[in-house]
Amino acid sequence: MDEIKVWDPFVRVFHWTVVVSFFIAYVTEDEVMWLHELAGYLILGLVVARVVWGVIGTRYARFTNIVYKPETVKGYFRDSLRFKSKRYIGHNPLGGVMVIVLLIMLLLTNLSGMKADGINFIASNAINIELVKPAFADDDHENGADEFWEEIHEFLANATLLLVFLHVAGVIFSSIVHGENLVRSMVTGRKRK
Repeated sequence: MDEIKVWDPFVRVFHWTVVVSFFIAYVTEDEVMWLHELAGYLILGLVVARVVWGVIGTRYARFTNIVYKPETVKGYFRDSLRFKSKRYIGHNPLGGVMVIVLLIMLLLTNLSGMKADGINFIASNAINIELVKPAFADDDHENGADEFWEEIHEFLANATLLLVFLHVAGVIFSSIVHGENLVRSMVTGRKRK
């Protein structure tokens, strides 16, 4: 079978590092705050790097190959419902929408987490890392603004997790419809021509 190199090493490392980092951040939440925050900062750095790579990166990594016209996205969605969608070498139109939405949600989740934390992790916690967050009988130690941002942060994290599930479902669906293993291609970087 003839194959073509689609996903460059940066895209693959970015993808799997974000997967692991988001999982770590999500499951550590309030239990291991220093690890939660470290994973969040790693995600922030990765998102910024991915945006830059979306402008200057390889052909299939560029936003010009990810962002499609709304009519194309609608048509692809309609054709997908009939199991007759066109196969794309790079991201298909719905996959492109998911990339952009996930990048935005990761950024918003990250920024809301920093706002809830007072953006002080690097400055104050980098040297004095807490392995276990102090226990409090209630949330009286927090001010209203921090609590507001924590609620926003939690909502965005849960919404991002929902998008991750939709992304995985889309990958499985597309893999079945087009007869290719898209997870494998994100590991090897190669897809059939």
